[in-house]
Amino acid sequence: MNVYCRSTLHQIEVAVKSIIEMVEELKEEDLLMRPTPSKHSIGELLSHISLICMADDLIAGGASQEEMDSFYYSKSMDTLDEIRKELRENFHYLKERVAAWTEAMLMEETTSYWGVTYTRFEWLVEIAAHLYHHRGQLHSMLVHCYAKDPQVPMFE
Repeated sequence: MNVYCRSTLHQIEVAVKSIIEMVEELKEEDLLMRPTPSKHSIGELLSHISLICMADDLIAGGASQEEMDSFYYSKSMDTLDEIRKELRENFHYLKERVAAWTEAMLMEETTSYWGVTYTRFEWLVEIAAHLYHHRGQLHSMLVHCYAKDPQVPMFE
């Protein structure tokens, strides 16, 4: 595997592990907490986070909006265990996909259904950024809205 992909996957794994550690500090009833009425609850945010590794890869692979809507609709995580399981499985899926990429594949450009064009490697970096973004949201929601500091290191 390309050293850049291996390093990027390592950073994704850091995010995944720290998210799982935060989830382990929660109770099932915490999933219903919604700091802002018109925004996602903690459970909805965690469900979204748990799908990023696979969903963003599908988008990078050219999935249409209808295909993505169907993908999201087919997934339902209602418990902390289901969220952790989905996050782990989707990270494993991504690692397997990346392991199969050749140098030529890394440079292939694909366009999302909303018109953004990136190389396959850029999509991998986008997955890392997407996870870190939502991990920060989760941490902020817990700390600033509910005084629940999970005491989880955010970086190595």
